[in-house]
Amino acid sequence: MTGAPITPALSPRAGRERDPRQREGEGHPRAEHGRLLANLMHFARTLRAAGLPVGPGKVIDAVAAVRTVGITDRRDFYWTLHAVFVNRPDQRLIFDQAFHVFWRNPDLLKKMMGLVLPEMRIDGAEDEGTAMVRRLAEALHPDIGKEGDAEESETEIDAAMSFSDREQLRGMDFEKMSLEELARAKGAIARLRLPVQDVPTRRFAPDRHGARADLRATLRAALRSGGLIELKRRSRRRRPPPLVVLCDISGSMSRYSRIFLHFMHSVTNDRDRVHTFVFGTRLTNITRYLRHRDVDLALDRVAEAVTDWSGGTRIGHALAEFNRLWSRRLLGQGAIVLLITDGLDRDAGAGLAHEMDRLHRSCRRLIWLNPLLRYEGFEPKSLGMKAMMPYVDEFRPVHNLESLETLIEVLSAPTVRRGTAAMPSRANQERAA
Repeated sequence: MTGAPITPALSPRAGRERDPRQREGEGHPRAEHGRLLANLMHFARTLRAAGLPVGPGKVIDAVAAVRTVGITDRRDFYWTLHAVFVNRPDQRLIFDQAFHVFWRNPDLLKKMMGLVLPEMRIDGAEDEGTAMVRRLAEALHPDIGKEGDAEESETEIDAAMSFSDREQLRGMDFEKMSLEELARAKGAIARLRLPVQDVPTRRFAPDRHGARADLRATLRAALRSGGLIELKRRSRRRRPPPLVVLCDISGSMSRYSRIFLHFMHSVTNDRDRVHTFVFGTRLTNITRYLRHRDVDLALDRVAEAVTDWSGGTRIGHALAEFNRLWSRRLLGQGAIVLLITDGLDRDAGAGLAHEMDRLHRSCRRLIWLNPLLRYEGFEPKSLGMKAMMPYVDEFRPVHNLESLETLIEVLSAPTVRRGTAAMPSRANQERAA
């Protein structure tokens, strides 16, 4: 994909030196223009393969921008392409690595080749950022490593997405997935359904076998027909409870937040009365953006509306804003609240216990989903976690497809609504102690 030669003016040694032909007023040769356009096209394909939403329109914009700014300075060239191709904070790292590798940074290119070439590896945790570098390596060199397996694949039975493949994908951490595995995981998330157990509401509906007599309907029927009076009956209407999702998008959660947004988009388009909020240092309601059927369009709208991606975390401040502005409006009908965060609070848990207590008393169930639970022996030792633990009904991991499927099973199970003055769980109190 990077086979097209790079324009000499874009080499790292170019700096701010200008081509002598430019100082003399001469234009670039036609062949050099052709190589530049070809390189821009290949670079756009690399970004698209690495997961960025790059279409033909952005390629045309990139060509026009480069023609306007010029290619005499490498930094200007970098920020010109950055302004065209990057629209969300989580895309910056991929673009930065792709730019330096594609436009010939020898150190990063060597690292990429080392990731895609077959070699002996020792089992262990990947260092931070290695999974993202591996996705970029696959985008730059999609065919490397496949040629050696060609002969073996001829004798193997075609078992694409077999039972073992699906089981492996279900148990794989989102953070360690490759591009292909992430695409399959997003497809699996899009097919998830959330059949939350129906609960009785305050309103009644006519029901011939209902437990309550409907005197008003009985009298209306007697006035219309006369004669014997048939006793009308009614029962409470049943419908799924509202679902409120509060998702942490701070820097410590950035590796999972995009997958969670896909999950929330799937749930929002599957049922009614789903309300979604994201928070870092402030609270943002993204419910209406996730109602778009197109997931890419929905996430683009979310990226435009949210200004605190990958920043700090003020959980207590965000919950206080939710309790003040949205709690009475959204939690009045026995809503289920999903709180997705790792519990790492910049304010060291200041005011967090009070806001968690208020949120816990206002909803039917409060479920805390924490990716850190994927580690064996995890204990909530930070001040923020200790302040939150006593006020949650359930504490669950959320780091792979299996954990999301387990969450759906838990939400689909019948539950009994707690009293409005719910007290903290004794087990959670002991765990937080």
